[in-house]
Amino acid sequence: MDTGWQYRIASVGGVAVLVTVAVMLVNNGTVQATVSMVPVIGRLPVDPPAGAEFVIEVVLTVAVVAGAFIPLYKPRPRRILDIIALAHKRVFVAVFALATIGYFDYTYKVPRLTLVLITPMLLVILPAWFIWLRRPEARSERAIVVGDDPIEISRVAEAGRETDLALLGYLFPTRPQGRLGENHGATDADMMSAADGGYRIETGLDQLGGLSRLEDVLVNHDIDTVILAFGETDRAEFFGTLDACYEHGVAAKAHRNAADAVLLAEDDPGVLIDIDVEPWDIQDHLLKRAFDVGFAGIGLLVLSPVIAAIAIAIKLDDGGSILYQQERTAAFGETFDVYKFRSMVEDAESATGVKISDEDEGGVDPRVTRVGRVLRQTHLDEIPQLWAVLSGKMSVVGPRPERPEIDADIQHGVDDWPKRWFVNPGLTGLAQINDVTGKEPGRKIRYDLQYIKRQSFSFDMKIVIRQIWKVLVDAAAIIT
Repeated sequence: MDTGWQYRIASVGGVAVLVTVAVMLVNNGTVQATVSMVPVIGRLPVDPPAGAEFVIEVVLTVAVVAGAFIPLYKPRPRRILDIIALAHKRVFVAVFALATIGYFDYTYKVPRLTLVLITPMLLVILPAWFIWLRRPEARSERAIVVGDDPIEISRVAEAGRETDLALLGYLFPTRPQGRLGENHGATDADMMSAADGGYRIETGLDQLGGLSRLEDVLVNHDIDTVILAFGETDRAEFFGTLDACYEHGVAAKAHRNAADAVLLAEDDPGVLIDIDVEPWDIQDHLLKRAFDVGFAGIGLLVLSPVIAAIAIAIKLDDGGSILYQQERTAAFGETFDVYKFRSMVEDAESATGVKISDEDEGGVDPRVTRVGRVLRQTHLDEIPQLWAVLSGKMSVVGPRPERPEIDADIQHGVDDWPKRWFVNPGLTGLAQINDVTGKEPGRKIRYDLQYIKRQSFSFDMKIVIRQIWKVLVDAAAIIT
């Protein structure tokens, strides 16, 4: 399979040429006269465009179809059935977009007969084009190893040589701290030597720089795959590297020993496994983001009287601050500040430290105020988090974001916990609607992983509807 910019240029150019040829063919007078003999299709008007009208039709169709196929332009290995399914989905998205444009603007209308004839053609030729592009080639994927553990770098480098990856080098901290071999029964000299004021690991590969140069290396060397080789799958470096891979559309792999900390793209029996750094389909991702913005914006506007009433109630209750700020864990282990209506006494954690509320176990937390208890039971204390949804730090649906300190504690006891960081956290989720809280991390991670595997826009809508129903039931229980 060809990779890099050659693949991207070939895939985009091929789509443009094939769509142009298809439009020219279906607008041929002889072709349209022949298909009009079919009873159902014969009801559509036969009127092939000419001149400027034909040029507009070709340009518009090429632009829309080429735009719809953006997810397929990334040079990633896919099974043939996956290519066909994704290409068919993209074709239907493009045809629907063309029909919608024509409905609202007659100047750019693509004739109905053209849409009817071009759809089956595109369903055949475009999947075939992408299957042909992904045929085996002599050149392997360009890959680098990124990590902070010399033993692990040597291990994955050796495993990489047994694949069709073309290993160009590795990235490693230029000033490692402490003795690198002390946890592995080896000495520094066994694994690396000093070079140019930094360090060079004896793997037969060139050191391309420190971890801070990752993004430059990805761009300058046109990297297709990154193999992670970290001793500890910590948020700062391990998930930071995954974040860079996500931003640049680069595939990521890790040693099977790190499988507990990553989201697998599919069941893979090999030593190096693929990491799913982009679990959302682009179409569902756009729908999800549009829903998040609409839900948060409308929610803040409609609930503005409720927000004002809650603010007054909190002030009258104890005269303290209305909002409180907490740091929470976001996608890829990053952190962000979340705001909620204050439901506890001021400085509630000054004596107890960071802990999960006793109410999560069904008990009574003495730190919760009178107004706060009502806010928690009706979930109204969550309203300010709509701003985090609007800004893109959170989604309406996703794993519940935890405090970094709590995340660190849970991670030691629940191996799969970091897999929650592959999607944006949410106001509600599968665990929340099943009344599972952070007090039961084992059960919570099972629900969160089930959501990640099943996630789709339609699945999100089901969760939102169930959550709204739960809120209404809780509010009714308080009133009655």
